[in-house]
Amino acid sequence: MARSLLGLTVMEPLPNSEIKRVLVINAHPDDSDFGASGTIAQWVKKGIEVAYVFCTNGDQGGEESGFTKEEMPAIRQREQRAAGAAIGVTDITFLNYVDGHLEATIGLRKDLVRQIRKSQPDRMVCQSPERNWDRIGASHPDHLAAGEAAIQAVYPDARNPFAFTDLLDQEGLQPWRVKEVWVSAYANPDHFVDITDTFDLKIKALQAHASQTAHNPELENMVREWGQRNAGLGGLPEGRIAEAFKIVNTN
Repeated sequence: MARSLLGLTVMEPLPNSEIKRVLVINAHPDDSDFGASGTIAQWVKKGIEVAYVFCTNGDQGGEESGFTKEEMPAIRQREQRAAGAAIGVTDITFLNYVDGHLEATIGLRKDLVRQIRKSQPDRMVCQSPERNWDRIGASHPDHLAAGEAAIQAVYPDARNPFAFTDLLDQEGLQPWRVKEVWVSAYANPDHFVDITDTFDLKIKALQAHASQTAHNPELENMVREWGQRNAGLGGLPEGRIAEAFKIVNTN
């Protein structure tokens, strides 16, 4: 279903009652928690199954933590599992690509198609493949690459039996059509989720990423301010907190 926002026609997401499974694909551990964990917590509370896929282990992040680069992959995986547990997500996969070197290659597309066909999600969340010049931090090159590869994996690859035929012939992974994609960190979002009631869970998830967030005493205030700005853009009452997305119908 479509509606109008600021004179533009935008897609309404499918009702959560029609969603059984969600797959969330991101470049680094903590990306999903900064971008969507308040929303994800709501889905989990509704009984929707949520799985995470992280393309890298985020080993180039955390220079303020005191850990070495060699220690970071295991630390960041452990932190992400704790963050997922804080909001009820335990199905977490790491693809182990090199942080800072991610590209939307055929190999990455195939790996994401494999995850889509395994998970069989009705809805997918990924990062925007388009640079947001107003939020350069959200447009890390790995984010753009992960977003582009994820979108390509949804269309045309995951649904196409002639794409990556060995996934079907050798691994038995049937083609799968994802119904819709929610894109985070998009410059012009058209859907805003009020997460005021799950904001505490979002903060718990972010605090679990101690190597990335413990140095910032203003973390909660910073994230609250971002969320209140999103709520304002979405026309929510003053003081509410929201996460923002671009809804993509894949039919």
